[in-house]
Amino acid sequence: MAYPSVDYLQKLLAKEVFHYAKDAKKAAGRSLGTLVEIITFYCLKSWGFEYHIAIERKLPEFANEDITHNVEYSLHPAKPLATVSFDLSALPLTASKISRGSDLASFTIADQKLRSNTLLTKDMILRNACNICELEDRFVNVYLKRYAGMGGQYVVMSLHKRPFAIVECKRVGIEEGMRKGPQTIEKAKQGAYVARSVSSLQKVRFADGRRGGLIEKRDGTFQCDEYVSLLDEIVDSNDPELLSQFVLTIGVVSNHGNWFTSHNHNKELKVLSQSYDWLLFLTDAGIAQFIDEALLHPDNDLASVREAFLASYTGKKSANRFTKVKIALAADNALQSYFRSRAKTIAKWFNVISPSAKMLPELHDELGRLTSKNWEAIHQ
Repeated sequence: MAYPSVDYLQKLLAKEVFHYAKDAKKAAGRSLGTLVEIITFYCLKSWGFEYHIAIERKLPEFANEDITHNVEYSLHPAKPLATVSFDLSALPLTASKISRGSDLASFTIADQKLRSNTLLTKDMILRNACNICELEDRFVNVYLKRYAGMGGQYVVMSLHKRPFAIVECKRVGIEEGMRKGPQTIEKAKQGAYVARSVSSLQKVRFADGRRGGLIEKRDGTFQCDEYVSLLDEIVDSNDPELLSQFVLTIGVVSNHGNWFTSHNHNKELKVLSQSYDWLLFLTDAGIAQFIDEALLHPDNDLASVREAFLASYTGKKSANRFTKVKIALAADNALQSYFRSRAKTIAKWFNVISPSAKMLPELHDELGRLTSKNWEAIHQ
């Protein structure tokens, strides 16, 4: 990689961008966590799953709805309700404007309250996976389909509240004078707990050390097999008994001095790899390339990304325009183009830790198969 380490890059960002902060390195470290989330989000977007994505939704534990967990990204069964064209005079695209312009019958339900979210502001700040309405077993999200010059289109989607997959990002940096971030094991435990508790597919350990899977059927009987074999069977299946409460769990971890490497696991990585269905390792070389090309030395096509990043970290009170939730529209367009045009290179940024015998394209394929299932029939 072009830089000695991500820790070096963190110090560089602290000096060049976060010099105003009381603890410049910690502020830079938080921004690195945001970058891991953004890289993950735009990978999912470039794979074609945007209209299934919700951001920071509460997900109840399997068979225990009293406890919920916020997850960074969840992918839900979705069906289109409307595609609507708009012009510049329609901005800002608020939930109430969208509900009127989309002529959606669901919004006539008594006692239904719209969210106060805005898909696109007059200042051209985009809200990704913009939630505008909650129904009994569904919610309504709006996604910007395109915007060019004086107008564009947005897509209104109805999503089932039960997701078929979740994606979480974990990253902890090193504090000065310490060999390892003190929160590393705690973050690993938090991620592991969520990954083990949200799906009907339960993880068990066989006496010989193998990892097993267990899922209960409606008649009270259990299906048990080696975990990866049972996972594959469920993903391939159209059986509502197997799929209706199943959630594919995906973790993305980054090193930065704490997780060792994808080939040299410390305890934290071992905990996570045995808890998530898929655990991806975002390499230091990958995040360094993104920081260099998009933030430190961008070409003209990526100048808007650097501009949005710098505008979000000035030390003054202002709206952040470079997060997974809200991002400057020009930066969003640039990142979408960047991830589409460099798909093969970006795929190399990730190493698959578990399942050990699988490759990243197989995750892409599994998510594709899950999105295409007849979820209406499965959830009847």
